[in-house]
Amino acid sequence: MTLSIRPATAADLPLIAQFIRYLADYEKLAHEVRFDETKLGENLFGPRPYAEVVIGEIDGAAQGFALFFHNFSTFEGKPGIYLEDLFVRPEARGSGLGKALLAHLAGLVVERDCARLEWSVLDWNAPAIGFYQSLGAKLMDEWTVMRVDGEALTKLASS
Repeated sequence: MTLSIRPATAADLPLIAQFIRYLADYEKLAHEVRFDETKLGENLFGPRPYAEVVIGEIDGAAQGFALFFHNFSTFEGKPGIYLEDLFVRPEARGSGLGKALLAHLAGLVVERDCARLEWSVLDWNAPAIGFYQSLGAKLMDEWTVMRVDGEALTKLASS
């Protein structure tokens, strides 16, 4: 079995869209997926990419992906990498691909002189939390994610 990680290209857009939908289904959030694939492609591969994607393969077959972007730590005075999505097909779980994807991102953090690698995990996803902790990740219990979107975002923007 050969694991490999490669940067995604625009030709991977249908695969990336499929992985996003699989992840949303796993997270019981399929009803929240509303992206337009063309716009997603522009945002990932257009003149100003907002995020990057790597594809994880086993024996040359795409079995997972990671979508990430840079954030910034003012306390560190350095950028970081925020992992938005990580997904490995159920049949490929336990193969080491999830760890390989995270190790690849950790390598990018080091290579790009970033301060840290961060992501969110649903609090009910005990298998993922245990996996992440086994890699040295720690829960940031003192932080709560905040979000403004939809009508509240529009109202705030016009105030």
